[in-house]
Amino acid sequence: MIILIIILFIIILLIIGIRISLEYNKKGSEVKGCLKILIFKKLKVYSLNWPSEDSEDENKDDKKESKDHDYKKIFELAKPCFEDLKSYLKSVMKSMKIQKIQNHIIFGMDSYADTGEYIGIIWAICAIINPMHEKMRISAEPSFAGSVLDGYGENNLEIYPLKLLVPTVKLILNSDVRKLIRGVLDER
Repeated sequence: MIILIIILFIIILLIIGIRISLEYNKKGSEVKGCLKILIFKKLKVYSLNWPSEDSEDENKDDKKESKDHDYKKIFELAKPCFEDLKSYLKSVMKSMKIQKIQNHIIFGMDSYADTGEYIGIIWAICAIINPMHEKMRISAEPSFAGSVLDGYGENNLEIYPLKLLVPTVKLILNSDVRKLIRGVLDER
């Protein structure tokens, strides 16, 4: 009976979906943010805040353990399964629903002319991206007070895992993808 209830709960979770929320604020060299994963659109399952006290200790350990990776080997393994990965990413995009994407960038360089040139490119990209979805708002503003790259944002996505179940199984059953996964795991 308990196993039946657990299976029913998992099926309901797969149908209703998971909400992922990311909020951040970057000013200067300071980055603050929060990543939340919620089920049933309200219950918090996972939360990660930046900065944390543990991040300073992890950075020291990461510098000691850094090693070179053979990216050419991984790229060669990824070539045969490119079309499969592309179709899987399309399936992932279809299983996601955008609730809110709102980001703002403050960009500046030492030269006023360079700032104007690059902010024009950023505005052009924003003009292309913003009409793609009614709940998407990406903006930028120039800063002529020196070299600056700051920003803040709030992003909410819903993912429906049940829609990903069949494409994920198809992807994993492909022998080229399994070789790629083994190659990536061996490089670690």
